[in-house]
Amino acid sequence: MTFGSGTHTYTVAEGWGTLPDGWTYGWIPAVACDSHDRVFVYSRSEHPLVVFDRDGHFLESWGEDVLKDAHGIYIDANDNVYCTERETHCMFKFNRHGKLVMTLGTPGQPAARDGDPFNKPTDLAIASTGELFISDGYGNARVHKYTPDGRLITSWGERGTGPGQFALSHCVRVDRHDRVWVCDRTNDRIQIFDTDGNFLNERTGLRKPDTIYFDPNEEIVYIAELEQQVSIYTLDGTLITKWGGAEKSETPGRFLGCPHGIWMDSRGDLYVGEVQADGRLQKFIRQR
Repeated sequence: MTFGSGTHTYTVAEGWGTLPDGWTYGWIPAVACDSHDRVFVYSRSEHPLVVFDRDGHFLESWGEDVLKDAHGIYIDANDNVYCTERETHCMFKFNRHGKLVMTLGTPGQPAARDGDPFNKPTDLAIASTGELFISDGYGNARVHKYTPDGRLITSWGERGTGPGQFALSHCVRVDRHDRVWVCDRTNDRIQIFDTDGNFLNERTGLRKPDTIYFDPNEEIVYIAELEQQVSIYTLDGTLITKWGGAEKSETPGRFLGCPHGIWMDSRGDLYVGEVQADGRLQKFIRQR
C-alpha cells in the first residue's frame, strides 16, 4: 500500500524500531533526526528519549533523570537536542553526546504571572541568527523569543481567534526565510510572523495542526494534524498531497491515535509519532 502521490509517494516500514526487551512506549508526541540520521523518539514512558539508527536498531537512551513529560523536540545543525516539557514547564538542551547543557524554566514550577514563560510550553525552533523561539501554549497563549544563550528578548500572543492571537500555540518552527510559523491548533490554522512577532499571514482549513517540519532542500512543509492526517504543502500554500483523515485505523500507514510529531531524514523518509494511543510510531519511506 502506498500513501501520498506523485513525487511524494510513500510506503510504510512496518515494525520499524526495536526497543530493548521489557521496554515499552507510551504516547509518542515527538520525533526528530540528527545529521547522521539518528532518530530520536521522545515519548511519555520510563525511557523518554530513545535513539535509533535509520534502520530502527536501538543505540541508546537519554534523559531518564531529567525528562518527565515529553511534548516537543528540535535538533539543530550542530546536533544539539532541545526537549520541551509540558508539565515540567521547561526546555532542556542536550549536546550531541547527551549531556544537559541548558535549562530554561524552573522544573515543576509554572510562571507566576499570566503570559510569562513558562506555563505548559510546547515546542522550540531556531532562526538563522541562532535566536530561540518557544511556543508556550497550554497554560499561556504565547511565543517567547530568546538569545542563543537563553536570555528573554520578547514575547507575543494572547488568547483569541484574531491575528496574533492563539487558542493553543502548539508548535513553533522557522522556515528558510526566517518566518516564524506557529501551529494554532484549536483554531485549525497556522499563523506566520516575522522574527519580531509581527503577523504576516495564516494558513487555514487544517485538521488541528500539531507539528510542522520544513524540508531543508525544497520549499516544502510537512504537517502532522491531530485529526488523523498528514499533509504536505509548498511554502506558498499549495497542497501537494495528504493522507489519513478523521477515521482512526490500525492499518499500517493510517493512524490509530493522532499524528503529533513529524520529521524527515536525509533520504526524504518521514517519521510520525502519535498521541492518544500507546506505542504509535510510523516510518514512511519515500519512493524515488
